[in-house]
Amino acid sequence: MKQAELLKRLLPGFIPLFVFIIADEFWGMKVGLIVALLIGLGEMGFTWFREKRLDRFVLLDTALLVALSGISILLENEIFFKLKPALIELILCAILGVSVFSSVDIVGAMTRKYMKGVEMNEAQDALFKRNLRNLFYIVAVHTGLVFYSAFYMSKEAWAFISGGLFYILFAIYFGFEYFKNRKYARNKTPESPVSPFEDEEWLPVVDEAGKIIGKAPRSLCHKGDKILHPVVHLHVLNPNGHIYLQKRPLQKLVQPGKWDTAVGGHISFGEDLETALRREAFEEIGLDSFSAKPLGSYRWDTDIESELVYYFISYDFQKIRLHSEEVVEGRFWSPSQIEKQMGQGIFTPNFEHEFQLLKKRKTR
Repeated sequence: MKQAELLKRLLPGFIPLFVFIIADEFWGMKVGLIVALLIGLGEMGFTWFREKRLDRFVLLDTALLVALSGISILLENEIFFKLKPALIELILCAILGVSVFSSVDIVGAMTRKYMKGVEMNEAQDALFKRNLRNLFYIVAVHTGLVFYSAFYMSKEAWAFISGGLFYILFAIYFGFEYFKNRKYARNKTPESPVSPFEDEEWLPVVDEAGKIIGKAPRSLCHKGDKILHPVVHLHVLNPNGHIYLQKRPLQKLVQPGKWDTAVGGHISFGEDLETALRREAFEEIGLDSFSAKPLGSYRWDTDIESELVYYFISYDFQKIRLHSEEVVEGRFWSPSQIEKQMGQGIFTPNFEHEFQLLKKRKTR
């Protein structure tokens, strides 16, 4: 797996620290420093001889080890050295955090550089990002524990937390992932799906211009990995300019019990805009044989998903008929009624945003 390969490349960088902890326990800080330095230089030499590249992560780890332990020896204050693994992990944490929670994919760039020829589809890429996010939380928690142990715990406790516990946490996480996958494979029958996502609805993955660049299962699109996928919204108005809204069921995971756009749903992979719009309109409010005018598109990001929303307007309201458990109630709202209740948790944030877009179009 991609994350396993990345882990193989990162963990050697912590070997000098681990060696230092063991050597320091038996022969003291100065001997431990010399042994760790030799190990770090040996690792870098081996990598250079075998792969003709400088392992910068091992270099950084060894340099920080020498600097902070040197300060500790000169000032006779071991706290500087104790904080060293936490500082290294802060750097790792920052790299993971930026890669997971921003558009700058540092880890992705690293893996593409070191693992040339390895390609993944959108589902695999989303799984990889989920694992990166979990690793970020693990590293962040461990970094906090190292800081705490450096100031408030014994040297032995700090040595275990900063060294062995790091590997134990990673082993537990990847062991859990391994046995989870093994369990799925063991329980699979000829009638069961080839993968955990085989029986799911697959959605197109698009860029901000709406061009389809791949596909991904619906569950992964709702995991917070910013997989941009298209959806359709339909606003239904009557001759008085009142807007028909539907009320979301209380058991909905997203925005339960709130009033929302009359029609809203995903476009399935292989489905065009018009087909998706007519399917969703019939499924949600029983609307059939209607005309709709496209108003535009925009990107909508939440904590769990990223959508490219295509929104439409229709005045064919006569055939509205609620017949789905997806909608518990529906009625027309006047613009003034909506205005009075904006921002009070009555409507979904997405509808409130779109209502402002509708108002702007009317004032042009």
